[in-house]
Amino acid sequence: MLDGDWLAETGSEIRGVLKVMVDAGWLPGGTAVVGTGSMWEFIAVGRTGDDPRSGPAAPDVHYDVASLTKVMATWPLVGRAVDGGLLDLDAPLEEYVSGGPYPGGSVTTRQILTHTSRLNPVTWLERYVGTEQDLAEAILSEPLDEEGYRYIDRGFILLGLVIERLFDAPLDRLAGDLWAESGMAATAYGPLARSPMVAPTERRIPGAAPAWGVVHDEAAALMGGVAGHAGVFSTAIDLGVYARELIRAHAEGEALGLSAGFIRQSWTAQVPVEERYARGLAWLVTDDGLVYHNGYTGVSLYMHPETGRYVGLLTNAVHFGRRRTGLFDLRAAVRASFGGEG
Repeated sequence: MLDGDWLAETGSEIRGVLKVMVDAGWLPGGTAVVGTGSMWEFIAVGRTGDDPRSGPAAPDVHYDVASLTKVMATWPLVGRAVDGGLLDLDAPLEEYVSGGPYPGGSVTTRQILTHTSRLNPVTWLERYVGTEQDLAEAILSEPLDEEGYRYIDRGFILLGLVIERLFDAPLDRLAGDLWAESGMAATAYGPLARSPMVAPTERRIPGAAPAWGVVHDEAAALMGGVAGHAGVFSTAIDLGVYARELIRAHAEGEALGLSAGFIRQSWTAQVPVEERYARGLAWLVTDDGLVYHNGYTGVSLYMHPETGRYVGLLTNAVHFGRRRTGLFDLRAAVRASFGGEG
């Protein structure tokens, strides 16, 4: 299929599924960017929320990208540290965190990126509130779990803290500089002011205001909204810019301060997850060349380096509750557009 035809057909399919979800009351709205080469198209359906102060969904509306933070902030900063010789993917992390040895000190950055770290799979950080122990030290001080693949947020929380040590700067400033260099002017850690240009997430208590401009993830909220696993807000426009830059770097060389070698290694299967799917470094990869990551709030970024095609999806699917009805079908439609299984 020609690129132009693919772009039009994929955009129409996403628009149709989003409209069904909005009409059914499963989410208030959503946006997407569909692109390839020098062409891109934006889709916007519905509104940002049910509050009178909300506005229409649009390509420049900010959404909480949840776990896309892992691949939009932490992963590229890890890549910069690796390319700059500051971080070894296979070195024990206790080499970068003073005060050891720790029970989890042998964990490596590669293991965290592939979700095989054996760190505590429970993300809740309330147990550390009011204590005197540094969070990175506390995470490494806990006993390791049994071996195997398990999606764990704590590893990326830890990497965010290690990155701050390596570069001697706050994570939000480091990520902000990276995004600014890449032309992603709208992407930032929260908080953001409540406005029609920011999509609220979940109304956790009936009768109370929804989380709006502040991170939805509870652990990231305890960390002040800046964490290695969650906390970033972005727009469909910036997701498109990010996808373009990464695909270009994969094909041609350095971009985003990352070498093509690091990107290619990250987009190569490292650990099997299930049939036809594997974990690269941070990213999920399929045996037909699709690279992607999802976020709990209802966001996704899909790229197919071989064809240069990509889809960035932004919704606040948690706005009416955590069942996130219809989100699986929406993501399946996107995956199917690249020619793989839904």
